[in-house]
Amino acid sequence: MLQLALNAITPGAWASDKKDAIRQVSIALAAAGNVNGDYLEAMLEREKQTSTYLGNGIAIPHGTINSRHLVLKTGIQVFQFPDGVDWGEQQIAYIVIGIAAKSDEHLELLRQITHALHDESLTKKLKNTHSAKTLRSILIGDQNSTSFSLDVSLITTDIENCNLITLQAVNAGLLKKAGLVDSSFLSQILSDPPLNLGQGIWLNESSQGNLINGIAISRATRPFNAEGEKVSLLITVSIIDEKPLVVLNCLSRLLINNECDQLLHGDAYYIVELLTNETLDSKELVITKEFTINNQHGLHARPGAVLVNLIKGFNCKVSVINLDGNGQPANGRSLMKMVALGAKKGHRLRFIARGQEAQKMMLAVTEAIAGGLGENKNE
Repeated sequence: MLQLALNAITPGAWASDKKDAIRQVSIALAAAGNVNGDYLEAMLEREKQTSTYLGNGIAIPHGTINSRHLVLKTGIQVFQFPDGVDWGEQQIAYIVIGIAAKSDEHLELLRQITHALHDESLTKKLKNTHSAKTLRSILIGDQNSTSFSLDVSLITTDIENCNLITLQAVNAGLLKKAGLVDSSFLSQILSDPPLNLGQGIWLNESSQGNLINGIAISRATRPFNAEGEKVSLLITVSIIDEKPLVVLNCLSRLLINNECDQLLHGDAYYIVELLTNETLDSKELVITKEFTINNQHGLHARPGAVLVNLIKGFNCKVSVINLDGNGQPANGRSLMKMVALGAKKGHRLRFIARGQEAQKMMLAVTEAIAGGLGENKNE
C-alpha cells in the first residue's frame, strides 16, 4: 500500500496564489520521479474543470483523466501553507495534497487523510505545526490515537444456538483480536454479568484492560432467555474517553423511542448507521439502494464532486456506506467524506436517503452512476 513518507511532506511553505501552490506541488512530484514536467499544465487544466478544494482547509490538486500517461509512478506530495492559499469562492487551503495517480493505490492513503481531517481542531493543528513528523502523525493518525469508530468487522450477526456467555465470548474475542483490549479485559467481561437494557438489548464493559476505544456487537439468530429475560443482542464496550458516547447516545435514543427492533433486523452496515448517526428520524421516508462504482479509477475527487453536487440539489439527508470498505457511513453532502470512502472500481456503495425528496434523489443518483459520473466509465 502507498505510504506517506516524511520526505513527501513540506511544512512552512508559502505561495502567492493557487497557481503558485500547484506549481510547487508539481515540481515536488517531478523531483520525486512521479511525473514528467508537463504534469503542471494537466493539474491546472483539472482545476479549471472542477475545484479540487475538499473543505476544512484541504485541497487535492491532480491531473486530468487524459494526463495519466504523464504519471511515471503513483505518488503524493503534501505541502503545508500556514498563511493559507486562496482557492477561490472564499475557500482557504492550508494543506495542499498533490496527487499523481497511475492506478488506484493512492485511494486508501487519501481515505486515511481525509477521514482524519473531518475535525476542525485537527485542521487548526495542521496550520500551526512546523514539523513534518507531526504533520504526518496528524494526517494519517497513529496506533496510540484515542479516536473511535464503529467498524463492521466488530459486528457479528445471526449467531446460532447461543447463550449469553457465547455472546460475551464472541465480543471479547473480536475486541482482543483487534488489539483494543488485553487479557484482563477478557477475564472481567466473561466473569461479570451484562446489564439488561430492555427490548432484548444487553450491554457490558470492563474496568480493566481497555487499551483503545472500541465496540463489539453480537446478535443471536433467535432471541433466547437468560434468567427469564429476553436476549437478542449484546454490545461490549472498550472505553478510555468520551468518544464512544456517540454510539451510546444513539442507543439510548433507540431505547427511549422503543425502536431497538431496527438493530435486530438490519445487517452490520445498517447497525453502524443506526448507532453513529445522531440525526436519524424514524418517521422520515427511508429509501435504500446499492450501486457498483464502475469508474476505472474509483470515486476520486472529480466523480465524487459530481455525485455530491447532485445530492445537494435535493431536500433529503443522505448517508453513503462503502460495503467493500470499512463500513462506516459518510455524509453524502460532503465531498471530503465521500472521497474518504476510498471507493475503487467494483466497490459497492449503499445509499440511505431520508426525507421528502429521497426517491427523486435516488433516481438521479442511479442515472448519474450509470452515466459514469461525468467521465467515461472505462477510462
